[in-house]
This record gives sequence, C-alpha cells and structure tokens, in this order.
Amino acid sequence: MTIDSTGVGPNDLPSHLMDAFGRSLLKELQDNARLSIAELARRVGLSATATSERMRQMEEAGVVSGYTIEIDREALGLEVLAFIRLTCEGQHYYRLMEFVQTLEEVRECHHLTGGDAFLLKITTTSMSSLEALIEALLPFGNPVTSVVLSTPIERRKYAVTGKLTTVTRKRSSRSGKR
Repeated sequence: MTIDSTGVGPNDLPSHLMDAFGRSLLKELQDNARLSIAELARRVGLSATATSERMRQMEEAGVVSGYTIEIDREALGLEVLAFIRLTCEGQHYYRLMEFVQTLEEVRECHHLTGGDAFLLKITTTSMSSLEALIEALLPFGNPVTSVVLSTPIERRKYAVTGKLTTVTRKRSSRSGKR
C-alpha cells in the first residue's frame, strides 16, 4: 500500500469524508453534478465553505474522480451496442491492450477471471462496422459477441449508504421464514 504525504493510503480514507455529510454530497452529485456549491451546501446542510472544502478533500482522496455529462450514443449515430468476450493467449496480451486503446468503438475494456480474458463494451454505427471490428480482433484471440437489444438499467447510481440493502433484505426475509 502506498502512503501519501498526509499518512493516508488509498484504502484508508479519512473517516469524515464518508460520514453522513459526505455520503449526502455524493448522492446529490450523482443526481446532478452541475449543482453549484451554494445549492449543494443548502441541500446537505453545510456551509458553502465547508462544502467546498469537503469536495476538495474528496477529489484529493480520489472519492470523486471527475464530473461528466452523458451523451445519447444514438444521437451520435452509434446505433449498435455490443459486448465482446475475448479469450487471449499470454503472448498477445500486451499487443491487444495497445490495439484496443486505439479503437474508438471500445467504450470499456475489463480484464476478467474465468474462461474469458476480456469483456469489451462496443458502440458502432452499423452491424457491418461491428463485423469489421470483430474481424480485427481475431488475431488476438477468440471473440464471442452479444448485441444489446435493450438496456433496462443503464448507469445505475451507487448506493452511497455503504450497504447494498437489497441483498441484505432478501437474506433477512428468507431466514425469518424458516
């Protein structure tokens, strides 16, 4: 573990950053990252100065890593959304990593455990573009492609309470019925 100049490692956040105020800030920012400091402060019950300082600390600690917008991919002509699972032999690993960095179609690349080495999230303008991309990946391994028909849940917000209560509730209700 690396320790920074404040004596805090990446997994050792100062406890005040993730207190009720910190979690409330994260919830509000997930709802609307464009809120002004004054409005954010009003919503979480801190002064603007305290809110600004807390946000600075959260940014420095890596809790908040950026502010972004969401763009409708179809408005950009990216009609096809697909996932490609890819096996990759060890000798091709670094070449594949360099190659996928150059592909605008690759939205995300995840290194996996299990039978597949990688999961790529792909957006393209057409099925023929997807086919060309799949063919370009063949020298690196065996691609298996799934085209997305619909997305019932897209970019779900994180549960900033620190607990995934849905699973906990289901377990509790099952154990109480025995």
